[in-house]
Amino acid sequence: MISPLELAANVVMAVSILLAGRNSIHTWWTGIVGCILFGVLFYQAKLFADVILQLFFVGTSVLGYRQWRFGNAGKPKAISPVGKRTLLKIVPLGLIVVSLYGLLLHRFTDAYAPFWDSGILVFSVVAQVLMMRRNVECWIFWLAVNSIAVPLYAGRDLYLTSGLYACYWIHAVVAVIYWQRLLAAEKTQKIAKNGFGKKLADETG
Repeated sequence: MISPLELAANVVMAVSILLAGRNSIHTWWTGIVGCILFGVLFYQAKLFADVILQLFFVGTSVLGYRQWRFGNAGKPKAISPVGKRTLLKIVPLGLIVVSLYGLLLHRFTDAYAPFWDSGILVFSVVAQVLMMRRNVECWIFWLAVNSIAVPLYAGRDLYLTSGLYACYWIHAVVAVIYWQRLLAAEKTQKIAKNGFGKKLADETG
């Protein structure tokens, strides 16, 4: 049976995620509300790594709002790629942290599926940090997180949450395509602007 808490958490978070996919700064404050609700829900389900994750999201959502609005020398921060070299460092390091934290959960708590729960925590942190930086690759990591979350939450009878995370998986695919188009448009605009500036300088020089 779906509890009112699970329903409220998913509705608010769905709004936040849709806003993120549309590159809207309002994703951050709606995300704070959703994370607080999910933190309580996951505590009741004994998904302790997810509880810590929601607390992390609340803090980073405050920072994310500031970064998106003022992160470019006081101006709104533009979408940018993170770079292949950075990704090659992030993934193996993330897997190591997943293993270590999963061992801690397995040893010292009665957490359900500690390694999968740890995977959601670690790579959600990575995805959130990249989203704060407005890096388009954040959606690749959200895809990975959602792939783990769907069966994990279903295993704890959180069927609404599991179903919505399946929708989030599809949304992440759409979002990464949309952000890539925005990135390409920004690059084209920058090239055109630089070209116009150079032409103007040549004509007046």
